[in-house]
Amino acid sequence: MKDIENTNAELEWLGVTYKTILAPEDTGGAMSIVDSTSPVGSGPPRHIHHNEDEAFVVLTGTCRVWLEGEEKVLQAGESAFIPRGSEHTFKVIGNEACRHLVILTPGGFEGFFVDMAAGQFAIPDDMPAIVESGERHNMTFTGPPLD
Repeated sequence: MKDIENTNAELEWLGVTYKTILAPEDTGGAMSIVDSTSPVGSGPPRHIHHNEDEAFVVLTGTCRVWLEGEEKVLQAGESAFIPRGSEHTFKVIGNEACRHLVILTPGGFEGFFVDMAAGQFAIPDDMPAIVESGERHNMTFTGPPLD
């Protein structure tokens, strides 16, 4: 069984894997890096990180990134900067999973992924629990995933 208390363990939620490869405790809280692989068609509801800037770096596959009403397609080797307070989301498109790094400054948000893996919450059925964890991690959900 995976150790979901250890944020450095590989976690799984809704077919997405998450592995924290640089934890806030390694950086004095300054940042964290999560290595994530998302299947085709997946992506979170629109949301805002109130405390963290996010760099989204695509390693494999292709993603549609939606930021404040504008869309951009990112392929392997491309990235997007998402300033804190900006409404955003993404969706994996194409025919292969998307492996990407989520670089957060400051660190701490990766605890949301730990909560989701532990509870195995479903969207939309378990949105109250998902929203509650998001709020504890300085995130607000603002709308549906991309079509």
